[in-house]
Amino acid sequence: MSAKRYDIPEADAFTRTYWDAAAGGRLLIRRCGACGRAHHYPREFCPHCWSEDVAWEDASGLATLYTWSVVHRNDLPPFGERTPYVAAVVDLAEGPRMSTEVVGAAPGEPGEDPRAGLRAGLELAVAFREGVPVFRPAP
Repeated sequence: MSAKRYDIPEADAFTRTYWDAAAGGRLLIRRCGACGRAHHYPREFCPHCWSEDVAWEDASGLATLYTWSVVHRNDLPPFGERTPYVAAVVDLAEGPRMSTEVVGAAPGEPGEDPRAGLRAGLELAVAFREGVPVFRPAP
């Protein structure tokens, strides 16, 4: 019996649209029709003005690095196999902040510091790993 994986989301009726788009290589955000502000994580109401007039829209996939931390230990499968990895918060070009992982910042050699090349404000672009959005340095 294989261990439960904690990196694959469990979609529900509301979030299925988001996860189906991600599986197809598209990052979605929600935008409020009342106040015009975008938000992420997906909610059925606007966290800024509480309106329920919100709709899905494609995000550009561009972001800047706000902050990050290198995770050296994680006991949940399969994260333990990926350590060290970079957990991060990014500012999406559309405005919202998003928790994610930054990949491909270091050359990837064994023993390479995963923080190499990271700095606040670094331009990033979305990528997808098994239908989950992650970010890498923009080309």
